[in-house]
Amino acid sequence: MDMITEARHVARHEAARSGQADARGPATTPHGEFLTFRLGGEEYGIDILRVQEIRSYEQPTRIANAPDFIKGVVNLRGVIVPIIDLRVKLNCPSAEFNAFTVVIVLNIRGRVVGAVVDAVSDVLELGGDAIKPAPMMNAQVDMSYITGIANVGERMLILMDIQALMSSADMGLISDAAA
Repeated sequence: MDMITEARHVARHEAARSGQADARGPATTPHGEFLTFRLGGEEYGIDILRVQEIRSYEQPTRIANAPDFIKGVVNLRGVIVPIIDLRVKLNCPSAEFNAFTVVIVLNIRGRVVGAVVDAVSDVLELGGDAIKPAPMMNAQVDMSYITGIANVGERMLILMDIQALMSSADMGLISDAAA
């Protein structure tokens, strides 16, 4: 649980920068601090400024007729939070739920959303020189949420624009009016 405490500390510490980050708009070369997590055999990174907290997985209340990637909702201190299984949404091999499975609670455009991941790894600071652009793929592969690839030692980290993913029309979670 020390990593969870560290992520909360970093998120609070960086909250002062969030106004500056939002004012800059989307960066052409991502850089900054990233919370890293695993989905199947791959490791991903998201902007730490979007992370509100990290919680252990608890079975959400299922919503009728919701897409498969929406696991349901949970009550988080009086706020009803939709829970998205990123493993299902991103077509990753779905591992079973275990002690390492967590929910990353995100604050996206003022809306709280939970994202289920296989495990949280750590918080990394990456400069623009450590991050390479995402490769171009054919039209059948949606790369619109991938902002770059970083090599960290022997690890390859896929950097994701979690705000764009969670705000996308097919998610149906956050309207453009909330921007």
